[in-house]
Amino acid sequence: MVEWITSTGLTDYEFAVAQMESRAAEIAAGTADEAIWLLEHPPIYTAGTSARTADLTDPNRFPVYPSKRGGQYTYHGPGQRVAYVMLNVGARGHDVRKFVRQMEDWVIATLAEFNVTGERRAGRVGVWVVRPEKPRNPDGTAHEDKIAAIGVRLRKWVSFHGLSINVEPDLDHYNGIVPCGITRHGVTSLVDLGLPVSMDDVDVALKRQFHAVFA
Repeated sequence: MVEWITSTGLTDYEFAVAQMESRAAEIAAGTADEAIWLLEHPPIYTAGTSARTADLTDPNRFPVYPSKRGGQYTYHGPGQRVAYVMLNVGARGHDVRKFVRQMEDWVIATLAEFNVTGERRAGRVGVWVVRPEKPRNPDGTAHEDKIAAIGVRLRKWVSFHGLSINVEPDLDHYNGIVPCGITRHGVTSLVDLGLPVSMDDVDVALKRQFHAVFA
């Protein structure tokens, strides 16, 4: 059984982390069901375990929180759907690589419901979209923007943290960091791609595709 929790308004980051860690411990102890928590944060930057100080280019813009998830700096804020994923990866096969790939598949399948082609890229965590309407890179390759971030942590084989999909955030807010340490590519959102998609639409797609990917 997976419990789906949806929070309205903006959820404080430190409160969310405490709740995730508590729920993950209960799942590991067998006293609580797995859970997916859908929420939005106020504008913040989080620093993953591989974050480089130089990638925080405007440290005074928003609160900055260290995070135990993998990865580097990322942004969270209104208009971005965050899905915190508390699953028993041990009971699902003890395969971390498979689990991360399933997280990517989940995002890609969710985006496909809106006719958006999300793609993986070697050496770049997250999900990317090709932007043929934008100028090509200096080496002639197509411009690509990041639309979703993934960063998870496991404790006693239970996951926490998770993913974020840009629905309609203020993309200017990314300018205070080098997102995920990547300077060559930009960020986008479903609305930036010209799609009038609501948070509720994304939630429905996430729930439907979760059961398809993680069945």
